[in-house]
Amino acid sequence: MSQKQQKGKQGTKGIKQIVEENQQTLSFYRNMVFISNAVFLSVTCVLFDLFTTINIVMLIISALIYVGSYQFMVYMAKAKYSDSGQLFDSGVDLNMEGGIAEHVKDLIILASISQLLSLFSNYFWWLLALAPARGFWMLWKNILGPWFFQPAPEDPQTDPKKQRKMERKMARGRY
Repeated sequence: MSQKQQKGKQGTKGIKQIVEENQQTLSFYRNMVFISNAVFLSVTCVLFDLFTTINIVMLIISALIYVGSYQFMVYMAKAKYSDSGQLFDSGVDLNMEGGIAEHVKDLIILASISQLLSLFSNYFWWLLALAPARGFWMLWKNILGPWFFQPAPEDPQTDPKKQRKMERKMARGRY
């Protein structure tokens, strides 16, 4: 009934395991892009002849999202090998929670969902507007908001000796 809690610290992945999981992640998202494009193109071109201007423009925008996001993930996951061919850096773990790769994967998922749902109505293309809205929200929450609303710096406590010296200077300046 209850889950067994692990004692000690969480185990870490080896660099070979990270490279293998990154390759699996990249192939999964590559397949997702190909399948959603294949379904969209086959339905719009072959079955319903719905290839309108809005569909062409939004297909280009979603293709730019796919290519940019996928290439960014490939760049992040690029493993580095020594001259002898030994793996010494696995690249960024694409499956790490809270990392930038998580947001890039969400962007690919959002583009795929909006592309497939647009087969029912062109209004579903508006789901792509969630990406810049979320980006602005993260920028506000993590950078702009704390910067605008940070408390004013407090005067550091000065040394009592310096404080007396400042008081004497102030007293001399008044007369």
